[in-house]
Amino acid sequence: MVRLKDIAARAGLTVMTVSRALRGTSEVSAATRERIRALAAEMGYVPDISARGLRTRNTGLLGVVIPTVIDPIHARMLLALEEQARAGDFDLLLAHTLQQPEIEEACIRRLLGRRIEGLFLLPVYRLAPEAPIYRELRQRGTKVVLVGHPAPFCQDFPSVAVEDLLASAAVTRHLLALGHRRIAFLAGSPTSPAARERLEGYRRALREAGMVADDRLVFNAGTEIEDGAHAALRMIDEGVRPTAIQAVNDLVAIGAANVLLSQGLRIPADISIAGFGNILTSEYFRVPLTTVRQPKYRLGLAAMELMQALLRGEKGESRRLPAELAIRESTAPPPALPPVGGGEAGSAAHS
Repeated sequence: MVRLKDIAARAGLTVMTVSRALRGTSEVSAATRERIRALAAEMGYVPDISARGLRTRNTGLLGVVIPTVIDPIHARMLLALEEQARAGDFDLLLAHTLQQPEIEEACIRRLLGRRIEGLFLLPVYRLAPEAPIYRELRQRGTKVVLVGHPAPFCQDFPSVAVEDLLASAAVTRHLLALGHRRIAFLAGSPTSPAARERLEGYRRALREAGMVADDRLVFNAGTEIEDGAHAALRMIDEGVRPTAIQAVNDLVAIGAANVLLSQGLRIPADISIAGFGNILTSEYFRVPLTTVRQPKYRLGLAAMELMQALLRGEKGESRRLPAELAIRESTAPPPALPPVGGGEAGSAAHS
């Protein structure tokens, strides 16, 4: 392994001068800095991050704990975090919770053991008002930024999140403006604040239109394509007759749309469908999906700005980012007659 003293011997300089040159300090001339960096690269020198941490008590490490990088929303946000971390001379340590509280706790403890300077967390949501690992983070004074909505167990940490309620209401208003009055909603997990906000946005838009939401057309779905497919099958089996479906996210919408298409229904001629998130698949689905453009990359930028404020010793202010409606081919005015068989009892909303 190449050491600083090896570079110093080749350059005919002191170890201190080489160290300062590689750190880019103004105590060494620009020409010398360039010469030392070129020599270090030629010799294959790699800085010892752990040694730097012992000297400065700063490890240059930030932790990121998310459910899974496979999720396209998380992937774009992670890209922004990584780019900003690199620009700030930080390295990211990534861990996946798979939405399991016990895995989340183990991940956080491992990262704390690596002496991270800050932690980005997309919580594993639970209904309990307290979570021991979050209480421990508070007691340690760990600098934490939530990349998602706060819940009771993590309410006092600063966060960045999307205006889910307002964005979801915009989707419902779009369907109402097209003439739909029987709008089904495929809901997410009740433990997720974002899913709850999206459901409330749907209900709020109906109330604003002078309508009452019919809970018979709110179906528990989940987050994945299979969840959307199962919810659509339940809707059909129960004889519910919406003219439009609004889903908690794009994957659920795509799963439901696949079932509807397989049943011979035409989208949007027979039934409209809309999602949330604007993942790449939504635009290139068989029927390009009306959805919400979730600001995935900007979430990562905002989270890093908030972390930088915390690292400077400032009080971090939570932020909510707006999201735009993306209208595509999956939504249109309703047909003259409801498309899905069964009686009139399943109307999503009525005046």
